[in-house]
This record gives sequence, structure tokens and C-alpha cells, in this order.
Amino acid sequence: MKAIILAAGRGSRLQRLTDDRPKCLLPVRGKPPLEWQIGAIRGAGIEQVAIVTGYRRELLGRPDLREFHNPHWATTNMVTSLGCAAEWLQAEPCIVYYSDIFYDAAAVTALVASPADLAITFDPHWQALWEKRFADPLADAETFRLNPDGTVAEIGNQPHTLEQIQGQYMGLLRFTPAAWREVERIRAELEPAVRDRMHMTGTLQRIIEAGRLPVSAIPYLLEWGEVDCAADLSAYCEPSP
Repeated sequence: MKAIILAAGRGSRLQRLTDDRPKCLLPVRGKPPLEWQIGAIRGAGIEQVAIVTGYRRELLGRPDLREFHNPHWATTNMVTSLGCAAEWLQAEPCIVYYSDIFYDAAAVTALVASPADLAITFDPHWQALWEKRFADPLADAETFRLNPDGTVAEIGNQPHTLEQIQGQYMGLLRFTPAAWREVERIRAELEPAVRDRMHMTGTLQRIIEAGRLPVSAIPYLLEWGEVDCAADLSAYCEPSP
């Protein structure tokens, strides 16, 4: 099992805070999300870790990480960045992480143990965290509905009611080579402009609609966080009770 950290973007919603560094290097409780992540990955027993770089790549190089680089990071989206690591994804199972989140090693361990070709973690108690981060929790949430068998029925659309949200996707995934082939198949059918703009949740929704490969959902009940805007940095200053 290998791990891939997606760190190509700048984090423009953080405005001037990312003028001199990618957002995964902003401090959260004394250390940046990237350090929290590497600790969780190592804690789950994964030794081979890569990072996909883009903005300010010179700040992300380190001897314990394999680098894949997206030179078009400013005009493409996260799935295109992940495709820069296709060499690993095509060869063996990989855990994939957004670089702006922090979590416990238990999240990684659960993904490693999953027998599914494509699995994600989600927070079933998401509302408390979103109310801490946003005045209106629906403002930045996405739809997330499950099938009776625990696979994802819908993800990534704009919700109109809380009933459309059974949890929130966290930005942690597990791909086997079979799952990555399905991603490549779907992306190959898209126009380049659409392909390069498509988010990860949009890709997952297309996989669900294609019906060839289910997306397994693993509930995660421990603390985690996402650094998406300046207010998040203060929201995470103190641990949740």
C-alpha cells in the first residue's frame, strides 16, 4: 500500500495567507496539515508516500516523499493532479489524501483494511463541525446519500435541505488499479476543458452513475478538520470537547 498527498493547489480562498506558501503549510495547532498527515500515514504503517506538487513546489520537497509534479496546476483541478501519479495508481492500491485536512491514523487504517476497489471515509456527524466553521452549514456542504449496502448513492451536489446530507466526504480515498482504470475511462470520454475542471466529487458521482464500480463509504467518528478559508484556522485552535 502506498499513499499520495495532493498538494498542487495554492488555496486561493485563504487569500494573502498563501502568498508565500501552499495552504498545507499553514500552522494548525502548532504544525501544518502536511505534518499531521504524514504522522497519520506513518502511524497506519504506510512507508511509501508521494506528494503531487504545483504551487511553490520548492517548499514541499523532502527526502522522505516521492514527488510528482503538475506543471499546469493553476489551470487544472485535483483529479488532473492525481493523474500525475498514475505510475503508482496503475500498479497497486493507493490511499489518496487532500493536503489541507488533518485526521487520526484510524482513518488511514480503515481505508487500508477496506476490500473495496474504491472507498472513501465520511463524517456522519458532520453538522457540528460545519456549524463551527460556517454560519449556515448548508452554505459549504455537499449532498451525500448512502445506499442500504453502505455504498454511495449521491455525492457532491448542492444540497437544499439537511436531509440530503447523511455525512460529509473528508477528502480521503482508496483506489485499486481497477478503480483508477475506471477514473481514466470516464475522463477519456470528456472534453479536455471539462476534464480539467472536474472536481473529485464530480468524478465520484460520474463513477456512481456509470454503475460499473461501487463507491464504498467508511464512517469516521474521530476528530478531523479541513483548512479551506481563514476562519478555519481559528476554528481549530482548540480541540473539540
